[in-house]
Amino acid sequence: VNTRKKESRSEESVMAAEATYRRPEIRKDAIHNRWIIFSPARARRPSDFKSNSDLNPNSNNRSECPFCVGHEHECAPEIFRVPPDSTSDWQIRVMQNLYPALNRELNFPNCPSESGQCSGDVAVIGFGFHDVVIESPVHTVHLADLSPAQVGDVFLAYKTRIDQLRTLDSIKYVPSRVAFLTCEVFKNHGSSAGASMSHSHSQIMALPVVPSAVSSRIESMKEFFEQTGKCSLCQVRTDHLLIDESTHFLSIVPFAATFPFEIWAIPRYHSSHFHELDSDKAVDLGGLLKLMFVKMSSQLNNPPFNFMIHTAPLQINPSQLPSTHWFLQIVPKLSGVGGFEMGTGCYINPVFPEDAAKVLREVSVPNNG
Repeated sequence: VNTRKKESRSEESVMAAEATYRRPEIRKDAIHNRWIIFSPARARRPSDFKSNSDLNPNSNNRSECPFCVGHEHECAPEIFRVPPDSTSDWQIRVMQNLYPALNRELNFPNCPSESGQCSGDVAVIGFGFHDVVIESPVHTVHLADLSPAQVGDVFLAYKTRIDQLRTLDSIKYVPSRVAFLTCEVFKNHGSSAGASMSHSHSQIMALPVVPSAVSSRIESMKEFFEQTGKCSLCQVRTDHLLIDESTHFLSIVPFAATFPFEIWAIPRYHSSHFHELDSDKAVDLGGLLKLMFVKMSSQLNNPPFNFMIHTAPLQINPSQLPSTHWFLQIVPKLSGVGGFEMGTGCYINPVFPEDAAKVLREVSVPNNG
């Protein structure tokens, strides 16, 4: 019994020493203008993080999957496919969402109305676009299974659709009060990350307002530029935060990462809009993203994840272009969001970014092809 007590006290001493060595820290996320609390004493070692979520509970239910080859008629109307002249041998399909969050039919019977409980409440018609990008015709193939060139083709499909949306004539007739159009590309991988279909796909939403998180990011980056004369992401820290890099992009764990093992893929060149991506850069980004997925899957036990492409609003003021810089964010689902986070907007991350970057950087990947 005494021996067990001594062992227990010894373990407690080690844990206390480790907690003292890595004290909690509060860091400012200068891109999103918010504070993040890093509290490593609340968690196990960074290298011990693993996902235990059930990724795809219906992954074997291929016969009823509307995203598979031969089920095209079960989907909402198709917008385009890659290759464009393919029939049953398509590789990527972009189509309308069967259950869209917004109405793509432009019909404004009334001007935006103020009908809320407070004088500042505003309601506008739910006009916008909600599309789905099927990334592969094969049910069991995920984005990480594709080659860099194939992942690049998915990025170019996003670009093509955004180019279509930003040139639609109907956008010109949106009332000036909501004339800004925001495009958000995102992917939910795994049921706990919000995916309702196990067949690999991503989504594009375009809406006639600028969400608060987007406007906050744009304003925060503008403020940094006004203070320094430099773009915050062109000047991003890479020491101890770098995971890997390619010719045109680098991948890091951000200095004030909101979530454990969060990853950003950032263009080395200054660019405000994702749709400025060309074919060579798309393939280059595809290779780096594939590498991040492989490292994440190997180290974190193939976790559910979300990725989002953060790009400038399509109708941004030209004066803000030097300060805005698009990037891709990957968030593995390793922890939940509690009342403190929801109430304050201040997140608690149990893993220091430098530790997460080191763990991911050291994951051995035999072949990235």
